[in-house]
Amino acid sequence: MIVLRHELRQGRTALMIWTAIIVLMLGLCILIYPEMAKQMGELSSAFADMGGFSAAFGMDKINFGEFTGFFGVECGNILGLGGAFFAAFLGSSALAKEEKEYTAEFLFTHPISRSKVVLQKLAAIFVQVMLLNAAAVGATALAVLLIGESPEIKPMTQMFLSYGIMQLETAAVCFGISAFLKGSGAGIGLGLAALFYFFNIAANLTENARFLKYITPFGYTDSADIIVNGSIPTGYLAAGLVFTAAGIAAAFLRYGRKDIAS
Repeated sequence: MIVLRHELRQGRTALMIWTAIIVLMLGLCILIYPEMAKQMGELSSAFADMGGFSAAFGMDKINFGEFTGFFGVECGNILGLGGAFFAAFLGSSALAKEEKEYTAEFLFTHPISRSKVVLQKLAAIFVQVMLLNAAAVGATALAVLLIGESPEIKPMTQMFLSYGIMQLETAAVCFGISAFLKGSGAGIGLGLAALFYFFNIAANLTENARFLKYITPFGYTDSADIIVNGSIPTGYLAAGLVFTAAGIAAAFLRYGRKDIAS
């Protein structure tokens, strides 16, 4: 578990910064809801009738004036997009950094196989993603208590669960890509996370792009679908689990055979 502890220790500053930013934005978003709710009676129907803009963010399906709908559209995007960027950053740099920082030679002088290195780095990523989400859940619960709201537990739980799975999928895909890189992959990972986000927007705008829901991990995090249907879309989720497994498998296969520069 040496590599796991080292990765967690090395990444703790980035974890604290990303977590603090996302938690702060999430908390502020919830805290402004009571003031927004006073004006939402008339605005909710207006938002629902804004054509493509409404469809892109699911505001044509849910009541934006209720807390659950407000959280899904506004606060959910903070955790979804922010968490995806963090997960992509972790995944895309985990393996590539050993060559970029010329630490591979030191790492592999220790009695540890490459497969164990990959496994422990992957575990470190998953632990950090889960810590971020745990902090987000805690901040949400505290902010909800402060404003005196009583949101529906089931859709809230499903939304948080979908965000967590989405972040793990994003991290796994970027992790697999990082095994093929020799330099920093952070830019590629962040770009891929942004591309996934816009794939979902495009899929919401037109039926012709609906197939993108099976490609982007954001496909099963749409709060509108979760709230209206009462569940995470299983078809998109199943596709996401396949991509997660493929990313992990690619990392193990490629890194095990890779000629690593030291």
